[in-house]
Amino acid sequence: MNSGNSRKGGAGRGGNDRKKSGSPSKPLNKTRKPAAKPKADAEGAGAAPKKAGFVKVTPGFERKQAERKPAAPKKPSNPDELRLNKYISNSGACSRRDADIYIKSGNVKVNGVVVTEMGHRVKLTDKVDFDGVTLMPEKKEYLLLNKPKNFSTSGDGDADMRNVMELIRGASKGNLQPVGRMDKNTTGLLIFTNDTDMIRKFGLPNQKSFKIYQVTLDKNLKFEDLEKIAGGVQLDGHRLFVDEISYIEEQPKTEVGIKLRTQNIKVVRAIFESFKYDVLKVDRVSYAGLTKKNLPRGNYRFLTEQEVINLKNI
Repeated sequence: MNSGNSRKGGAGRGGNDRKKSGSPSKPLNKTRKPAAKPKADAEGAGAAPKKAGFVKVTPGFERKQAERKPAAPKKPSNPDELRLNKYISNSGACSRRDADIYIKSGNVKVNGVVVTEMGHRVKLTDKVDFDGVTLMPEKKEYLLLNKPKNFSTSGDGDADMRNVMELIRGASKGNLQPVGRMDKNTTGLLIFTNDTDMIRKFGLPNQKSFKIYQVTLDKNLKFEDLEKIAGGVQLDGHRLFVDEISYIEEQPKTEVGIKLRTQNIKVVRAIFESFKYDVLKVDRVSYAGLTKKNLPRGNYRFLTEQEVINLKNI
């Protein structure tokens, strides 16, 4: 064992000497090695003679880490400032992507100066002219209401029908608008926001998000009709896919739960009316992952930051 280790140690030292000096290999027999190298040889090697023993070599990655300069501290963002494209989007003029196009084309001025730089930051007190119009930014807000009966998104028609805006009066100074329509007889979840991008997104006919409705019928839903609805329904020449339908547990078979991608209440009613059932009540109990938990009828709450992110990522 000792002789083996000494051979390995000797070979290691010899290998390092050859790499560092760049001179031809030398015999490892110490009796034949001269006591001192000639001055010329030492100068040619570019290093002083080494002491006997193991040579400590610092690994290459450690040398790189030692030589690496510390990263400059990240400059904290000013909470009173925001990116110009977000400022424009918050005003409701257009989306951030479209705002970038206007900025690049030189159609945006900040305090009278044309700005074409991407990522330019502005303050709320700055004057921003967008395509010749002075913008007034508004913080985006998102509110969830559990709508009661006899309130409509339109507010027109019967004298006993009132507008849903009465229910959120005083909640915000922003220009909040309902996302989608809801008639006076329909209850349940309704979103309000001043985010025009979200209003347009959830107003599209082809939706990716799910809505769950609890429907009350005038008579028990037959099991064969339930199976037919589950397989899809033909309405006005269009095939409507039903993601899920079932009876409500511990409730009479007049109470049915149905899961759809549409937020159009008329479609929900038309499904059951096509099978000769009268719809007495429709209650939207879930909207794109949002539920009525801890939200009594007629009450509202603002969405959390994570809930807003989830809606935008749908």
